[in-house]
Amino acid sequence: MHYLGYFAAIFIGLSLGIMGGGGSILTVPVLVYLMGVSPVLSTAYSLFVVGSTSVVGASGYFRKGLVSLKTAIVFLLPSLAAVFLVRKVLLPAIPQVLFRVGSTVFTKDLLVLVAFAVLMVVAAASMIRSKQPDGVPDGAAAPVHAFNYPLILGIGLVVGLLTGFVGAGGGFLIIPALVLGARLPMKLAVGTSLAIISLNSLIGFTGDLSAGRAMDWSFLLGFLAFALSGIVLGTYLARFIPGARLKPAFGWFTLAMGAFILTKELLFHHA
Repeated sequence: MHYLGYFAAIFIGLSLGIMGGGGSILTVPVLVYLMGVSPVLSTAYSLFVVGSTSVVGASGYFRKGLVSLKTAIVFLLPSLAAVFLVRKVLLPAIPQVLFRVGSTVFTKDLLVLVAFAVLMVVAAASMIRSKQPDGVPDGAAAPVHAFNYPLILGIGLVVGLLTGFVGAGGGFLIIPALVLGARLPMKLAVGTSLAIISLNSLIGFTGDLSAGRAMDWSFLLGFLAFALSGIVLGTYLARFIPGARLKPAFGWFTLAMGAFILTKELLFHHA
């Protein structure tokens, strides 16, 4: 199973490099079901892996001038505060055992997995049914008056809360917000999304460190190495493969994974 998990890590990085998001939604299921890591700890590991791989991907886009710093700063103002507080304060405050129904014990781990599966279904629906948002053609300047501050700030807050709780980057929400709210061309939105995901995730991970959660660094760095190889390859392939073409197929796969987690954890989960 571990070999399959390391292969999946490459795929996670690959999808982040090509689509600017989406791959992070698979990190927690891979860590839980293929690598045997507990759900809550998996969300912390996911933040580190997704954040680190996104730094590599964003640096490639930044060198090409495909990161909008102004947009990233506005987005990150509420997002960074939300993700840090969730990891530092909210998650540690949730009791390990929430309640019992018959022989089934509803734990914090179960809550995290169910919340994550619901997020996967929502993300899958977004990737399957939505067409590429209409932004500004690549190479054209975004009109100054079109920058929608309330939308960018609001989505930033929501993404921060989701990133903190389930350990996913939220690229499926970030890219439409950047294209529609900031009127960014798609390639610029992908690069800016990676920059946002990297800072969001790594700041969230510092919340875990400051809360005193123990980390298996040898495992974590080994898993990260495979994900990094994937994002380097994905960033290169993004020049030839439009991410929008891959999203529907990736969405169906994500939907199947979300349905599997919900079925397994709600129907077949026992103490």
